[in-house]
Amino acid sequence: MNIEFCPNCGSDRKIKSGIVNKKQRYKCKKCNYFFTVNKIGKKIDDYYVNKSLQLYLEGLTYREIERILGVSHVSIMNWVKKYNIKRPDNINYHPTYKILNASELSEYFMRPGNIKGAGVIVTELGDKFMLIKWERFKD
Repeated sequence: MNIEFCPNCGSDRKIKSGIVNKKQRYKCKKCNYFFTVNKIGKKIDDYYVNKSLQLYLEGLTYREIERILGVSHVSIMNWVKKYNIKRPDNINYHPTYKILNASELSEYFMRPGNIKGAGVIVTELGDKFMLIKWERFKD
């Protein structure tokens, strides 16, 4: 809530009027309405929401995503529920991932056999890259 304006009438004529539940209370001088400022929770940038959901769809667990992005696994779970994200059933493959800088990524692709028989996706992660590789389970 913006404290510049009264939520009741929209006036900018307000005065401080005590503290309620450890929050500053205001009184509108135009309509005599009392109001407090709601706490605005920590807003996580949409980049992290999108990246978290993308990594979830790629097969990473909530805790793995938490370790990579530094976002709570509970937040990630809540986003998956909120946006009704469903992972495709693919039990014949399992993903592994590596975090690499540009030169390491280039070297990785230059080595023969690194991606043979596997699916690979590379996604930008800040100033680094995440390489996710799927391989069939060995029987």
